[in-house]
Amino acid sequence: MRPRVTSSLLWGAVGALAFLALAQAYQLLVARLGFGLPALLGVGVVVGALVAAVTYLTEVRLTAKGRT
Repeated sequence: MRPRVTSSLLWGAVGALAFLALAQAYQLLVARLGFGLPALLGVGVVVGALVAAVTYLTEVRLTAKGRT
């Protein structure tokens, strides 16, 4: 697998796990959310996919500008 793909997938995993950790902290400290664990996991997968896609697309621009 190319390093660019690996990097974007890892950032996607970080984004998904960060979302899930923040959602759990909100439920523990503030109030219950109106939906259950399967919905949270689904949203976490979508967040991870979006983060991976944005990372994959923007890495070329950052590399071209010499910022990586």
